[in-house]
Amino acid sequence: MCASNKLNWFIVAIALAAGVALGTTLSRPVVAQPKDTPAGSGPRYTVVFTEGTNLCVTDNQTSKLYFYTIDEGKEPGADLKLRGYADLTQVGKEVIKPTLTKKK
Repeated sequence: MCASNKLNWFIVAIALAAGVALGTTLSRPVVAQPKDTPAGSGPRYTVVFTEGTNLCVTDNQTSKLYFYTIDEGKEPGADLKLRGYADLTQVGKEVIKPTLTKKK
C-alpha cells in the first residue's frame, strides 16, 4: 500500500469514530419537564397501586400519600374520592397517623 492510501484509510476511520461518538451522544431520549420542575428531579406523582375501585398515589414534592376510593355500592369506573392521606416524612416512626377526609 502506498502512503497516501494508508492516510485515506486513517482519515476514514477517524471520521467514522467521530460519527459514531456524535450519534450516540445525540440519540438519548429526551423527557419533557414542566418549567417549575428542577432539572434532574423525578416525576411529581407516583401511582403506588390502582384497581377499578381505588387509587393510591404519592406526591413526591410534598411527601404525601393520597388514597382515593369510589363510594360504597358503586360500580368500578365511578368517581374516585379522596378518603385520606398520610405524611411520608413520618416514615420510620412507630406509628403514622393518617389524616382522614370527612364523608359528604
